Amino acid sequence: MSKFVKDLLSRDLAGRLDGVTDCVLADVIGMDAITSTDLRKRLREKGIGMMVIKNSLARRATEGTSLAPAFEGIEGSHAVLWGSEDFVTLVKEVTELDKDSAAFEKFEARGGVMDGEQLTPERVKEISKWPSRAEQLSLLVGQILGPGANLAAQLAGPGGRLAGQIKQLGEKE
Repeated sequence: MSKFVKDLLSRDLAGRLDGVTDCVLADVIGMDAITSTDLRKRLREKGIGMMVIKNSLARRATEGTSLAPAFEGIEGSHAVLWGSEDFVTLVKEVTELDKDSAAFEKFEARGGVMDGEQLTPERVKEISKWPSRAEQLSLLVGQILGPGANLAAQLAGPGGRLAGQIKQLGEKE
């Protein structure tokens, strides 16, 4: 491939990955067309983009970006996955696909990059156990509302007992 064509492809890849700061790499080599189409459809439904690219072109396209560490020290072609509502949700979906050997047996998470740091496959599995953004928000809301709910219960409890006693006295007379 000529240098001119490589530069064109690199610019195109850089444009497609513009704005992407975190990604996961996966091995999808050996999948048949039907399985690959099913995989892409499933990922698209979850808002995840996937692109299979040659690592040498990916290195050229991501040079100087936060994605560059993902392609250091790996060889061959890999699928780059990005998107979803947050990075943890993306990693959870990739890990779930990796475990689902019946449907996608050739799919295997190979690493990635998060906040400019290269991730190993083990680190990707570790991150998949973290709470997602939605789970973190629900925990935070529970912690914010908890003291208020306790205070309301403490204020309503004695008042409710007093109202019950007054009602009981009124029924006796």
